[in-house]
Parts: sequence; C-alpha cells; structure tokens
Amino acid sequence: MDQDYERRLLRQINHQNVPEGHPSKASTKGSLESGYAACNPVTVKSGDRFIPTRAGSNWSINFHYANENCWSPNQNQRAKDASTDTGKDAVAYAALLRNELLGAGIETVHDPHTDDRRNAILTQDTHSLFRYTIHTKRVPFDNEISPYSLSPLSNKSHKLLRSPRKPARKISKIPFKVLDAPELQDDFYLNLVHFSSGHYAKILNCRSVGLGACVYLWSACTSQVTRLCDLSVDGDSVTSVCWNERGSLVAVGTHKGFVQIWDAAGGRKLTSLEGHSARVGALAWNGEQLSSGSRDRVILQRDVRTPPPVERRLQGHRQEVCGLKWSPDHQHLASGGNDNKLLVWNSSSLLPVQQYSDHLAAVKAIAWSPHQHGLLASGGGTADRCLRFWNTLTGQALQSTDTGSQVCNLAWSKHANELVSTHGYSQNQILVWKYPSLTQVAKLTGHSYRVLYLAVSPDGEAIVTGAGDETLRFWNVFSKTRCTKESKSVLNLFTRIR
Repeated sequence: MDQDYERRLLRQINHQNVPEGHPSKASTKGSLESGYAACNPVTVKSGDRFIPTRAGSNWSINFHYANENCWSPNQNQRAKDASTDTGKDAVAYAALLRNELLGAGIETVHDPHTDDRRNAILTQDTHSLFRYTIHTKRVPFDNEISPYSLSPLSNKSHKLLRSPRKPARKISKIPFKVLDAPELQDDFYLNLVHFSSGHYAKILNCRSVGLGACVYLWSACTSQVTRLCDLSVDGDSVTSVCWNERGSLVAVGTHKGFVQIWDAAGGRKLTSLEGHSARVGALAWNGEQLSSGSRDRVILQRDVRTPPPVERRLQGHRQEVCGLKWSPDHQHLASGGNDNKLLVWNSSSLLPVQQYSDHLAAVKAIAWSPHQHGLLASGGGTADRCLRFWNTLTGQALQSTDTGSQVCNLAWSKHANELVSTHGYSQNQILVWKYPSLTQVAKLTGHSYRVLYLAVSPDGEAIVTGAGDETLRFWNVFSKTRCTKESKSVLNLFTRIR
C-alpha cells in the first residue's frame, strides 16, 4: 500500500473518532500526523457508527409492559379473551417466542386476570429499550440443556411448556331453563323469589315466588307448581317471600304490613304477625327468629315460637327498609334502606353498631361472605351503581368498583370466593365476579327488564333470576370445586373475634 495513502486513511478514521470540542481536533496538521504515526493500526477497535446490542435487553417485552396501563377498549377486550383456552394458548405461544428469540427466560404463563400478573409486571427488571455498548460474546441463558437433547427449544421453554395450566372456567351464557312468571312485579324494593334450604330443600328443592296476590312453589325435581296461598280474598298482595333455614316454613310479607308464616309441606297458614303500618319488602330468618323490614322504616324481630306481642323494634333508617341479611354466624344483621344507608346490628342492641354512608342510592343488594368472617358486600341503586366491600370487624371500607348499572341483588358462591350480582338500569345484566381481584368471570344477558330478583340453589351451583319481563331464568354459574377452608388457627384473629 502507498505510504501517503495509508497515512491519509488513518488520519480520516481517527479524526472521525475524536469527539467534538476535543483539543486535538483543533490542533495543527503536523501534530496530528506525528500523533497518528505513533498509533498502531492493529489496536483500533472503533468504527464509524454505533450498532445497538440487544443481548439481554428484552426491549420488546419492556416496551409491552411500559404501554400496558394505556390499553384501548379493544385491547382490554382482547385481554378478556385471554381467559379462554384459545387465548391462553396464544399467550403461551407468545411467551415461547420471547424465550427463543429474545431470551426472556419466561418459565410460567401468568393469567392476565389475576393479581399474579400485576405483581409479575412490577417485579420485572427495568432496562432501556436500547443499549449501546461494546459487543461481547453472548452467554447462553441456561446451561442445563442435555447435550443429547434433540429439541430445538431452550430449557426455559421446556419449563414453560411443562408448567401446569389452570383450565378456564366455562360458564354457559344461555339459561338451562326459562319459566313464565305472570304478574311478577317490576318493583326494585320487593323480594319475591327465594330458594328453600335445609332438609326440606334436599328432598324437594323448592323455589317460592310471589306473583301478584299468590305465592307459588315450584319443585326442581318434579317440575310441579303448587299454589301455597292467595291473598286476593283479603284484598292484599305479596311483597316478599323467604324460606327458613330448615326449609319447612315460608314467611310471606304483604302490602298491608302483615307477615304470614306458612307450612310448606302441609300447605296451611300457621300465624299472621302484625306490627308494621306499611308494606313489608324485606324478610330474613335467623333460626326461629324472623326479621322484617317495612316502608314504615322499622325493622321488627320476632320469635315465631312466642306470642306475637314479643318483638324487638330496630329504628335507624329514615326511609323504606329494602334489604335484610343475617351473617353466617347469626350474630349480626345488615340492613339497607332507601336512605342510602347500610346499617349493621347485633343481636342485643337496639341501635346500629355500625353505619356506612358511602352509597349514593338505595341499598337493596346485601350479602355476607361465607368464606371470610366479617366481610360484607353491598350494592347501590341507579345513582350509585357501585359494589362496595366492608370489614365489619374493624368498620373499615375495603374496596369498591363501579358496575355501570343499578345493582339489584348480590349473592356469594358457597364453594368459591366468587359472587354474582344482578343489575337494572341500564344494562339488565348478570355479572359473576372473582374476589378480591374483582375481575369479571362472566357476563350473562337475556332479560329485557331489570333483573330485580335473585336466589341461589341449595347446592350452591345454580341461580334463578327474575325480572319485570315476567320470566324466571335458571343459570349454572358457580363451580363445584370447594375453596380452601378458612384457617382455624388461634393466631387468626379474624376467625376468633366475635
């Protein structure tokens, strides 16, 4: 090579690698030549540009996580579709590609609807999208691959494919039975549908429904319909029905303020209780005690085994009482009213021990959790639309979510930590929720009016819903798998405090 040409070439290469503002760049030509003459061309490692090295960067994964909180509605819908078998296969395939092409090192596939996914995102290493550095030889991800393995996949991908996958819940969106219910009132404040429980329920599996002035019993085993009572003779109508825990007695609240106790097996009226001056829209049994809530704003507690004058009057609501539920341990009564208040009473005091005022509309939907002691769920009307959860042991609000429509009823699953809610204005839908993540497991539609009535079957797997469209629809929504039993350790204060 010509010596002058070689000198000019070295001068050009080294001049490009000197940063701007460097004193040597402004020096004279003679000093540059003397400096370059002392340089050995073999030791030069730099080039005329930088090429980003992607080794260990995982830049596409980080980019995906960085934009995760800004999903569009279509992207949210695709995330919901990931709960199906096809969606989970797509997620696993995407993770497999990241392992092989980007070296992500993913060993398990997280469900996008659980908190594990959220925690996994927070614990990911945060790296820049691009990394500028001197290129070095890439170290393999794992050294555990057998030298005799014929699989082209890495060890991490093998672990990914062998990781256990929870089967997706498949809830039918079509009711397995639809019954006509003529004269089923379209009134938010009434409770006209209830399933029997206890020994009688195991034999006949009966459901009671108030239609106009009559109460009918429908047997799921024989599909026979029996008329229990007819109040039209007295010029009255049915406003609420409720089976006792043994499943042998049915309490019927009337528009004139009476509470009648009927023997379901014998088909005869045992007694009629007075005390309310307006319609009785809510009933709740606690052993042999019956609580009734009325438009007269009073809650009456009476023992059906004692003469009628013996009663406890609970006064705390300023408007109609439309929701009543006893806790599973029979120690506390929750009441909701049209005054937007949720009150909790104990079995001895005449004043509420707790009062919650966060709802902005009538509180009819009330449900105690059978899985966590002291956990109470409630739902508000059209102006509120929220599901709220309360720790009645400490009096604290736990969490809430906006459902987008009027909450009419709530019921917990007996086997899993899930609950179902029915809604009115404006979507008339049925939603199944997973607690505590509050993710929607299923959305059921079919009623053309507000889904005002809800009852759970004795086996805890099916529900029946009623609406102003005068139909009763039966759905299979809850699984048969039992949840993990509540800890009975003496160190678990929430199971010991009463």
